[in-house]
Amino acid sequence: MPRLAQLWRSMPLRLAVLLVALFATVSLLSLAASYAVTQSSFEQSIRADLRQDLAGFRAAPNARAVALLVEAESREADPNRLILSYIAPGGRIYGNGAIARDDAGFQILSLDPERAGFVGDYLALTDTLYGGLITVARSRAEIVALRAVFVNILWISLLPTVLIALSGGLILARRSKRHVEVVSTALDRMTSGDLAARVQIGPRWSDDLMHLGGKLNQMAGAQEAQMKALRGVSSDIAHDLRTPLQRVALYLEDLSAQVPKDSESADLTDKIATEIDGMTHVFQALLQLAQLEAGSARGRFAPVDLTALCHKVAEMFEASAEAADHRMVLDVPRDSVTVQGDAALLGQVLSNLFENALRHTPAGSSITIALTQDEQGTTLSVTDDGPGIPESEREKVLQRLYRLDRSRSTPGHGLGLSLVEAVAALHDAEFTLADAAPGLRATLRFGA
Repeated sequence: MPRLAQLWRSMPLRLAVLLVALFATVSLLSLAASYAVTQSSFEQSIRADLRQDLAGFRAAPNARAVALLVEAESREADPNRLILSYIAPGGRIYGNGAIARDDAGFQILSLDPERAGFVGDYLALTDTLYGGLITVARSRAEIVALRAVFVNILWISLLPTVLIALSGGLILARRSKRHVEVVSTALDRMTSGDLAARVQIGPRWSDDLMHLGGKLNQMAGAQEAQMKALRGVSSDIAHDLRTPLQRVALYLEDLSAQVPKDSESADLTDKIATEIDGMTHVFQALLQLAQLEAGSARGRFAPVDLTALCHKVAEMFEASAEAADHRMVLDVPRDSVTVQGDAALLGQVLSNLFENALRHTPAGSSITIALTQDEQGTTLSVTDDGPGIPESEREKVLQRLYRLDRSRSTPGHGLGLSLVEAVAALHDAEFTLADAAPGLRATLRFGA
């Protein structure tokens, strides 16, 4: 039913229905006009025959001759087609029928004792002749049959046309829907960050869709080129500045050796060293992001035991969690849960998520590392019961160097979650941030 609803909402099918309705309306009006003209022609022909019949009887010399002529013709006439009646001046009725009137209107009664009356509609003409009353009536059976003929013509001509037109519209709608789905799929990939996605234009595409697909591909190509240039610039800057920073760190180390300990100069050099170390980590993270986005790490993919990885990270941060008065919970299955990937990068992801939870939650908070597997895939999550991230900020924190206002006083460079998302994309996993009520749940979902 949903597919039929989608097809009904498609433009080709709606246009086909509109054209069918227009064609059906024109056909009905044309057939109705044809029927009215044909019916009028038949009635005029019958009335002309009636006038001619009366003219023949007027040629008789007297009432007796008219009565004999009516009797003679009525014996030869089919009463279902022609009825003759002459009421002579003496009141006697000649012919095969008589005109009578009751509450229902005029009726033609049969003069044949074996027939009670006549069934059907008749056109009749009545006139006085030699003191008597003569009536000639002809059946309208041909006109009545004409209606059935036109109804049959309507069904025979209109119904197949409607069915063919609707079938054609349905076929066009399905073909158009496939073309639109190709464009929609490419747009979904582009908006999700895959700027290499393109609209695959087929050979049977219409000119307007080909033009639209070409423009979308042109736009995606321009955006991809701009993003590559931007990433190249950031990578080049990070690469070029990392070496001078390392030199400054070495010079500072030499200077620290010459500065007396427990002096203001020593404290100052320590602070400078800390800041330089933070800047070096930022540039290293930017370079790592560039490498991840290039996809070069895929060549190192191998089976990774996520169960063992979770235990390893938990052991690494156990002391830090206790020192910060945090409670660590490890919820992983006993059996190994394996995915294809880079063990070092996945370990870095899990470490980043746990370190973020450790840094941004108050003392006494609980942090849970959970690992589950089902038919749809594998889920790795880190959940805390801290203040969480507002829903309006969850997309922004994935941007490079973006930090929440309340986090600006805590250590960090705003690249941790960007690295997590890049590693997730490299592994074809879905990374989401959700409300844990209270707290935050960071989840990586690997496909089956």
